This record gives sequence, C-alpha cells and structure tokens, in this order.
Amino acid sequence: MNTKGQAVFYTFMLAIVIIILAMALAVPVKQHIDVVRGNNTATQQGLDCANSSITDYQKGQCVLTDLTIPYFFFGLLAISGIVVGAKLVFGN
Repeated sequence: MNTKGQAVFYTFMLAIVIIILAMALAVPVKQHIDVVRGNNTATQQGLDCANSSITDYQKGQCVLTDLTIPYFFFGLLAISGIVVGAKLVFGN
C-alpha cells in the first residue's frame, strides 16, 4: 500500500477534527465569557462590563475577555492549517 497517500488522508482528517472541535467549543466558550462579563449577583461574581464607572484596569480586562473568542477560534483554525501545511511542505 502507498503510505504517503494514507498519510495525506490522515492529515486532512486530523485538520477536519480540529475545525469541528473549534466550532463545537465556540458556543460553550461564548457562554462562559458572557457569564464572566456579567454583573455581580448573589451566586456569581462578574466583571460588570456594562457599568460605566469601573476602573481602567477592569475596562482593559473586559476588552481582553471579549478577545478570547476570536483568539480561541482562529487559533484552532490556524493549528488546523498548520497541520495541513506542514504535511504539504515537509511530507515526503
């Protein structure tokens, strides 16, 4: 059997699994970020990002928390692309 052909299919399957993982985890990560950005209540403590009187440090943390979703999603997509690219460039 041709092992190079099998490795290409394995690489594409691995890349597709990573893409599916990114899409499947996007919703739970977004829900968690929404809870973190929320108001302080009796059962949870949030950043209270909707409040205009928070400190600059809290505003910065709110911005960084907002950037978690794109960093996570596009990071996993980049890993998927790296897997395929490494196989195409370095695969023998």
